[in-house]
Amino acid sequence: MNSAAHPTTENLTPLTLDHQYTEHLPADGELLTYPRKVVEAAYSFVSPTPVKSPQLIAYTSELARQIGFTDKDSSSPEFAQLLTGNKIAPGMRPYSCNYGGHQFGQWAGQLGDGRAIMLGEVVTPNHGNLFLQLKGAGLTPYSRSADGRAVLRSSIREFLCSEAMYHLGIPTTRALSLCLTGDPVLRDMFYDGRAGYEPGAVVCRTSRSFTRFGTFQLPFYRGDKDLLNHLVSRCITTDFPHLGDPDNQDVRIAWFNEICLRTSELIVHWMRVGFVHGVMNTDNMSILGETIDFGPYGWIDNFDLDWTPNTTDFSNRRYRFGAQGDVALWNLYRLANAVAPVIENVDALEAALKKFIENIQSQKLEMMSKKLGFQSLQPSDHAIFDELEAILQLVETDMTLFYRQLSNVKTTAQKSPVTDWIEFFKNCFYKPDNLSTEYQARLSAWMDAYLTRITKNDHSDEERKQQMNLTNPKFVLRNYLSQQAIEKAEDGDFSMIHQLQKVLLTPYDEQPEFEHFSQKRPEWARDKPGSSTLSCSS
Repeated sequence: MNSAAHPTTENLTPLTLDHQYTEHLPADGELLTYPRKVVEAAYSFVSPTPVKSPQLIAYTSELARQIGFTDKDSSSPEFAQLLTGNKIAPGMRPYSCNYGGHQFGQWAGQLGDGRAIMLGEVVTPNHGNLFLQLKGAGLTPYSRSADGRAVLRSSIREFLCSEAMYHLGIPTTRALSLCLTGDPVLRDMFYDGRAGYEPGAVVCRTSRSFTRFGTFQLPFYRGDKDLLNHLVSRCITTDFPHLGDPDNQDVRIAWFNEICLRTSELIVHWMRVGFVHGVMNTDNMSILGETIDFGPYGWIDNFDLDWTPNTTDFSNRRYRFGAQGDVALWNLYRLANAVAPVIENVDALEAALKKFIENIQSQKLEMMSKKLGFQSLQPSDHAIFDELEAILQLVETDMTLFYRQLSNVKTTAQKSPVTDWIEFFKNCFYKPDNLSTEYQARLSAWMDAYLTRITKNDHSDEERKQQMNLTNPKFVLRNYLSQQAIEKAEDGDFSMIHQLQKVLLTPYDEQPEFEHFSQKRPEWARDKPGSSTLSCSS
């Protein structure tokens, strides 16, 4: 089915559409949808595959209103029809984007939107242009051997996580809706030959741009300088208009510098809240510095710089928590290589990459200073930060709970016996009976140094606590919580999705009515599939 023949919505509020991307970039000339190599084109027109029985199970009302939908729209059956691709709004001409990427350090060639279809670019009343994209909407030219569908478990995780990231203050794509399709999807969850049918689902996600590092890599590897040049110009014009003339070499260098800066800021945000992306391939890196593509992600429970949520990554731990800055730099080098033919100033690109290293180091120090409630950064703080990270790894210590509890320390506290600090942090330890005498002494020494340091602040204990609690969330989307919500949803109970959606709106607040969602990972969840680690399976 081509888009011209696709049924359109009749009763929803009309959307104002823009077509900057499709009107200014070359299209794939083949209109039939089948997996293939697509050359000299930035995208392919494609229609969503109809689904059996669309059902809206969750949506983001505030985002819906930003886009221009009314409360009446969201209660209409046509809302679910639109957000699963069964119908499109008048004027929409859906398409999927063409890009490549490095996956686990190896060039993978053409990848593209294998199960994502762009409905279009909506001119919102007060928030600029937003692209609406359906994830799990069916076959595209980039689906390779897959079916273009998504299952409910991965869709719940994407819906909840993108909104959790947004309310944590972290740049991210956002999720408008989560819908069931009524169609079963065959998946081998553990890649062990035991495939089974799971409920199908579609997430509608939004962003100002879905352009990725891999968008520029593909034409570079193919030697298509014309398309590469076109993509860079269009990206600057639409996504970085404040920089000026997109064909000016100085503007292009400024563009690359800003990408480096936004990327460093994103990584430091992830480290601040304990988020591990899990699959930082170059096709999963947003040119805007947003969190994108929520696959096998996770929030660390016990602080561990070597932890990865991705079972596919267990052998090399390339995408482990503590390596995310290094991986981001590696990915930026790949982007620099890709755009070098149309920037033609290698020294400027190298300088930008060097600046990235400086930025991420200084930004992390500032971030740690705020996490610990320091009023300003001092040279001696490096040692305090390093020793804390070392101590947190000596025993299994819940990162989120530790920092929230640390905010309760009073500067009036005298040097406490070791047992007092163990008692103070007892709810943060996963194995409190295994704390060695050496560990207890080391923690006590660090606490003494911390007490001395915070007495240098000018603000009160209460002001310090407020600063710390605006930096250190009380609620994060722990994997075991997502898994519980998934299991309930697969039985037809969507209540926990709605509860988590509500609690994650204000993750820095105390919310005593949701205290149970702030608890550390229970022991039963340590090794349960989905509750600690995940595979790349959709």
